[in-house]
Amino acid sequence: MPQRILLDRSLSWRQVGDVAEGAQLALSDGAQARIRAARALVESIVAKGVRAYGVNTGVGALCEVVIPESKLEQLSRNIVMSHAVGVGPALDPTAVRAIIAAAVNNFAHGFSGVRSAVVERLLALLEHDCVPEVPALGSVGYLTHMAHIALVLIGEGRARWHGRSIGGAEALQAMHLAPLVLASKEGLSLVNGTPCATGLSAIALARMERLIDWADVVAAMTFENLRGQVAVFDADALALRTSAGVRQVGERLRAALRGSAILRQSAGRRTQDPLSLRAVPQVHGAVRDLFAHAAQVVDDELASVTDNPALVGTVNEPRALSGAHAVGASLGLIVDSLAIAVAEMAAMSERRVDRLVNPLVSNLPAFLATDEGAGSGFMIAQYTAVSLVAGNRRLAAPSSLDGGVTSGLQEDHLSHATPGALKLLEIIDNAETIVAIELLAAAQAYELQRDSCARAAQTDAVYRRVRALVPQFRDDRPLSGDIRMVRELLKGPVPGS
Repeated sequence: MPQRILLDRSLSWRQVGDVAEGAQLALSDGAQARIRAARALVESIVAKGVRAYGVNTGVGALCEVVIPESKLEQLSRNIVMSHAVGVGPALDPTAVRAIIAAAVNNFAHGFSGVRSAVVERLLALLEHDCVPEVPALGSVGYLTHMAHIALVLIGEGRARWHGRSIGGAEALQAMHLAPLVLASKEGLSLVNGTPCATGLSAIALARMERLIDWADVVAAMTFENLRGQVAVFDADALALRTSAGVRQVGERLRAALRGSAILRQSAGRRTQDPLSLRAVPQVHGAVRDLFAHAAQVVDDELASVTDNPALVGTVNEPRALSGAHAVGASLGLIVDSLAIAVAEMAAMSERRVDRLVNPLVSNLPAFLATDEGAGSGFMIAQYTAVSLVAGNRRLAAPSSLDGGVTSGLQEDHLSHATPGALKLLEIIDNAETIVAIELLAAAQAYELQRDSCARAAQTDAVYRRVRALVPQFRDDRPLSGDIRMVRELLKGPVPGS
């Protein structure tokens, strides 16, 4: 049975990640009551003829155009149709599920004004794992991704159903549901807010958390292979820097290297190791500190109302608060920061790969080849890592400064939070491959050591897990296949941890 998450006040980023991976989502009685109460406010606004943005007016630069009640359903449908302008490859299904979870979370706050039926349809998509096909590109902040999800609710667009691409109407029929006719404000609420950036950020955090754990232990394997001076990870020495992340990485490195006969033999042979080895706690620790801050930012976003307008007041005196909570500046800034952090961590990993394969500093066979001269070993795998590091450097330019003007000067500042989250996911993709290359190289280096000293228990456990997947490389097969297989390891927990 899949995990079931009950949504009351707010989801956490971890819960959004769990829903993305298949957990089911349900609403508490309190959340359902808040949704119904907000809907009553919308209906009161319409009945009283109170002018409210997106409820009975146009949107964007058309916000001053009042729409008659007879056309409010048409307005909602038209908003969805006109905003579904995404292009490019489809998002991964886990990303779409995360966005849907974040949207339901936003509606559950009780300030959006959609009917319960809209939220029930979104929950049905999750329950049946019917994943709308959502083009990845075309957003400057929000709007387009949720519009493509909303298309399926009204029987339009396309969805993935049991591995097949089918039309939205067929998808609803397969779930024994009828297409929705959207009521006043529902079109705007479905495309509004920050669920896209929030859902994508939650996915990025989940992947990044696993990646940092792996990066710590893989760095320890390289450190052991290159016979680093383990005293640099002493707890008293690291405590001189005020950082929870540095302290945590130090603990993890000491645990990973505990009992290493290789390091015991090499102790005291050098005064100082290169920075890519001795500064792992400081660099990985800084990444962990930023990660902790970013996790709080995403949780705060999930706890916030990001619809515009937000409905407050009573049925007798309803109010539509028109503002700018849908602007995801906090998310845009934090995903830009995470992008730089992951790129730096991956760049450091590549420098360690170079030290493993470079015979000038490794004290190992050139390029970790089993047949020097006739074999190139890991020579070109390091090129791949360099290429991906360079790609990350280009991607790490901040999206939040991209700017742009849309909707006839009405929207003259853009946060680019959603594109920022998408490029963070690209950087994580590249970083996972770079760390996989370092892991493969470290495993190979153990086998080419000039003596037979025992590895630490945890590094040995990771080494054996790698070798259970792929044998030693002897230039006997394309190395790209090994990289791909070992990268899959990074999706799970670190062995021995």
